[in-house]
Amino acid sequence: MQIFPPVEWAVSDAPVPYEAALAFMEARVRAIREENAPELVWFLEHPPLYTAGTSARIKDLKDPARFPVFEAGRGGQYTYHGPGQRVAYVLLDVAARGRDVRAFVARLEAWIIAALAAFNVEGGMREGRVGVWVDRTEPGGPLREDKIAAIGVRLRRWVSFHGISLNVEPELDHFTGITPCGIEDPRYGVTSLAGLGRIISMEEADIALKAAFEQVFASQLLRVEAPLVTA
Repeated sequence: MQIFPPVEWAVSDAPVPYEAALAFMEARVRAIREENAPELVWFLEHPPLYTAGTSARIKDLKDPARFPVFEAGRGGQYTYHGPGQRVAYVLLDVAARGRDVRAFVARLEAWIIAALAAFNVEGGMREGRVGVWVDRTEPGGPLREDKIAAIGVRLRRWVSFHGISLNVEPELDHFTGITPCGIEDPRYGVTSLAGLGRIISMEEADIALKAAFEQVFASQLLRVEAPLVTA
């Protein structure tokens, strides 16, 4: 396996306003491509909000007054972000990592699945359904699968931004204001590590995500100060 240079890793302790995070990512993407700035993985939480991807359908925004709604500019449809959900923004030079978008997205998926395995949770991909899912089907019962993590990325001049979100212990009722990722089939819902009976801290989730990233992306994560962003 090819080994890549270390990647900076920042963790924000306080919730980060969405627009401020987006502005920071836009600037860092330019710096990575034009100024040889280091790659960055940024762990954070957002205040409660909904984001609309480039494929979002207005009918899937069921309660537009509930939380602020932001145009994300990433792929995908509507998603929820909020406390108890670990968002990881991934600002990587995909050109230097093979110029293969499908392989890059597959690594994001493998990253989440490997992190979940640290808590004895078997996550997986599903054909036609974006994100990472867990099987909740009862023995002898009808099919039931829940999404535990979402993926939504964008590339600009072969530098990635946006990333993943893992449901550690968010308020799952907050997802009811949207049709998450446009999936209306009642067999498919949303869950979290807490919903699966894994009560862990965000720090424990970060440890698992860090270890899994280093394994899947073949890059060491080096801790740096979190970006100073304001609303």
